[in-house]
Amino acid sequence: MDVFGEALRDFYTDNFTQKLILHTSYGEPEDMPLDIFFRDEEEMSEVELEALSCCYGNVLDIGAGVGSHALALQELELDVTALEISPLAAEIMQQRGVAKIINQDIFTYSGDTYDTLLLLMNGIGLVGDIAGLRQFLQHAKKLINPNGQLVFDSSDITYLYEGNLPDGEKYYGEIAYQYEYRQVKGEWFKWLYIDQDTLAEIAGEEGWLTIIQYEDEQDQYLARLILA
Repeated sequence: MDVFGEALRDFYTDNFTQKLILHTSYGEPEDMPLDIFFRDEEEMSEVELEALSCCYGNVLDIGAGVGSHALALQELELDVTALEISPLAAEIMQQRGVAKIINQDIFTYSGDTYDTLLLLMNGIGLVGDIAGLRQFLQHAKKLINPNGQLVFDSSDITYLYEGNLPDGEKYYGEIAYQYEYRQVKGEWFKWLYIDQDTLAEIAGEEGWLTIIQYEDEQDQYLARLILA
């Protein structure tokens, strides 16, 4: 069930008459704006623009959505492949002009190797949790060329807990979401937000060196990881 993809399709074809609702594990449901996924380069944030400027060689845009970052990289004349798990989002990408598209889960993908693996709009969140991050960092080694890099943004979400971090073994940046559209709910899925120190520690244990390329005043940052 591709609830998110259906909402994207309706938005793209001007048939969007109901809101996309995002249920969360930490608070009340929220309305999810869809126009942010269709932004052009002029509308992108500083962290996104910095990430695009860091890309080199052939690029795998992981969790590419409807292809906004892939299109920007094509404009920069980079060889970019967009990988997206949602079949409907992949169809939209094709209609928008993305040249190379793979409709697949990154964890099962074992195609070419790349100079840059890119995950934006907190794309690293798709790993789900700390264990998933370790799995991804191990898997990424099979997809990256010598002297290649991982480029992604994330943020420290301590602020959500107003100074009272939850007790227990679970990392506080591991949360869950569920999409609802046209009164149909998708499956709950896990999403990871990771602070810089925890990222550097885990990445180091998995053989990667972390470089913080950019950070802003809202605890959002851009990381580049290279094999140590």
